[in-house]
Amino acid sequence: MSIHVALRHRTTYRYDRPVHLGPQVIRLKPAPHCRTRILTHSLRVTPRTHFLNWQQDPQSNYLARLVFPEPTREFRVDVEVIAEMAVLNPFDFFLEPGAEHFPFRYPAVLTHELEPFHRRLPVTHLFGEYLRGIRHDLLGRHAHLTHATPLVQTETAAAADGFLPGPEAAAVEPDTDPRPRTIDFLVAINQQLQQDIDYRIRMEPGVQTPEETLESGSGSCRDSAWLLVQLLRHLGLAARFVSGYLIQLKPDLKSLDGPSGAEEDFVDLHAWCEVYLPGAGWIGLDPTSGLLAGEGHIPLAATPDPSNAAPISGAHSKAEVRFEHHMTVERIHETPRVTKPYSAEQWESILRLGDAIDARLRQQDARLTMGGEPTFVSIDDPDGDEWNTAAQGPTKRRLSDQLLRRLKARFAPGGLLFHGQGKWYPGEPLPRYAFACYWRKDGGTIWRDEQWCAPLDSPRDLTEHDARRFAETLATRLGVTSRHLQPGYEDAFYYLWKERTLPVNVDPFESQLSDADERARLARIFSRGLDAVIGYALPLKHNGSGWESGPWFLRSERLYLIPGDSPMGYRLPLDSLPWVLERDFPWLHSADPLQQWPPLAAAPETLTSTDATRTEALRPVSQEAESTPAITHQSPGETSAFATAPSLGESASWITRTALCTEIRDGCLHVFLPPLRDTETFLELAAAIEDTAATLDLPVLLEGSPPPFDPRLDVIKVTPDPGVIEVNMHPAHRWRDLVHQTTTLYQEARLTRLGTEKFLLDGRHSGTGGGNHIV
Repeated sequence: MSIHVALRHRTTYRYDRPVHLGPQVIRLKPAPHCRTRILTHSLRVTPRTHFLNWQQDPQSNYLARLVFPEPTREFRVDVEVIAEMAVLNPFDFFLEPGAEHFPFRYPAVLTHELEPFHRRLPVTHLFGEYLRGIRHDLLGRHAHLTHATPLVQTETAAAADGFLPGPEAAAVEPDTDPRPRTIDFLVAINQQLQQDIDYRIRMEPGVQTPEETLESGSGSCRDSAWLLVQLLRHLGLAARFVSGYLIQLKPDLKSLDGPSGAEEDFVDLHAWCEVYLPGAGWIGLDPTSGLLAGEGHIPLAATPDPSNAAPISGAHSKAEVRFEHHMTVERIHETPRVTKPYSAEQWESILRLGDAIDARLRQQDARLTMGGEPTFVSIDDPDGDEWNTAAQGPTKRRLSDQLLRRLKARFAPGGLLFHGQGKWYPGEPLPRYAFACYWRKDGGTIWRDEQWCAPLDSPRDLTEHDARRFAETLATRLGVTSRHLQPGYEDAFYYLWKERTLPVNVDPFESQLSDADERARLARIFSRGLDAVIGYALPLKHNGSGWESGPWFLRSERLYLIPGDSPMGYRLPLDSLPWVLERDFPWLHSADPLQQWPPLAAAPETLTSTDATRTEALRPVSQEAESTPAITHQSPGETSAFATAPSLGESASWITRTALCTEIRDGCLHVFLPPLRDTETFLELAAAIEDTAATLDLPVLLEGSPPPFDPRLDVIKVTPDPGVIEVNMHPAHRWRDLVHQTTTLYQEARLTRLGTEKFLLDGRHSGTGGGNHIV
């Protein structure tokens, strides 16, 4: 997945009279150590009559030496380089053990070979202060080790220190070495120069001294490069000046954070620095950008001094000269890649083909839809367990919620967010979460204002009094009494028994149970207290004409929840409710999917709430507690003004066997919805919940039973799978709808910092999986 580019560079000198050219040296052929693959290189020179000799200087740079036997009025050099712009990892190297931390010492033999790259300019005032600052800030108490330059040791001493490779090496353990890592130090000094020296285009010939660059606080790329070379040499490192091409290609996608790079494909002459690291060789540092040299850095000449790195050098007889310089870069070959799989022409062809197939399907009355299940991974933590093997993890739930809210804004502005449970796999303690967004196909509104849907990542300081206040206000809003509201508690008898089974020398708060989930559950429950209210249950059902509630008759004095970690609504002791014959049980039957579905009623234009409801809801909690009647329970055989307990053996068909629950969990108010018979009652309940949330200024998260199947509703689901997030898109009935849904999904996923790229252990590129289904 590489890009081939053609770099064309023309340099022209025009003279006002015929001139005699002396020998001209051209340094415009990529150097031997260039990491970017060079496919072809060509050089054309005018005048055509000349003698050309290819040479290599002492640093192995390629030189074209030209001799011109005749006078000329024009000297032109045309260079074309075809390069393969495959991405290079600038950190793809290993260091010798003795050079992994800085300061380190070069072996004597290596120091002798690198002697030209250790030559330093005299220390001047500003340069000396800047150098001392680097030693203090980046090296700390190890700064004194860099004063002796170059850092040299004999091979015997080097081997003893573990510098030289071989079985006799005895390097200090990396985890215990107090010195900074060499690569971290180099990255830091490179970035510091990028921040301290402003880049400016400087047309004057030559290179500024380090003192001049520091005094002005600005310079061209060659000035910053020469400053870094001198700093590294004074710190004891071998460094050299590099001139070359810098190719910058416009990225396929804008960066989500930080600069996006070039707005258009671009190439120019550039300069940077290279430092010699034992084990890695010459490593490029670009102080202009603060980055290490990558595939876009094409070195032409690497020399101890800038004067020997000029692209063209030579002399000519006296004359006025006009200089022209022109460079272009052109993409000549591109292979498909994740960020740009098709060219514009290919994509238009695909769209036309899809339109043609869509037209034929409609012509033949082939009623097909397509829904997708694409998957995504984090672009920030590709190595995390949750993005490779685990179904759930520390960030997957939050990113799923963010993605769902983005999709809601694009596809269903009036939709309802639902944070429920989904699949339950063997070996997992709880069902996986299943986030969904439901909306009406007719464009009607289910949930008007998203501010009343609580964000997962912004918990509030809520208590069980807020859960009670919400349930009571909602009951009034639905027209049912709140006297049947019951607080739910953990089963004290079960957990006291569980505590008695622990070893005598084990603290229940820090038990040594082998089951981690049970261990955490016990610690959480005992720290909260067995008498703490978990939430509130409001028996609730729709009788066809309105909402109704009723008492629950339980053997216990309290509503004890089934032990577990699930939301309160899943742990209600429904089996303890009065017995009922099977024929009298209020079964909920699914609607016939092939029936004729009437249009849904229009949603109300505004949220409604009576003044009495609002006044009641906003009273202080303490006043509520004093004025609310105590929650009572009737024994079998007792009667009251609002309910009758069943007699022994009597089928209690009138008992309300479903409940709505309110619970504070993780700083959010969760509302557990009971199962309902049809969509109309679900929409009515959702509107009442939003109205209550707005009245009390209490955003909620909906969970429990989702709306029943209804072809008048659409849904998007975001669920976890091992190593990925899976998105279940709503079916598309037309080709253009499918295009819109797919492109929108991938755009919003990227803005959520989710991607589709994975890599195998050997570096091969792979996808994240998923599929599309035709129905």
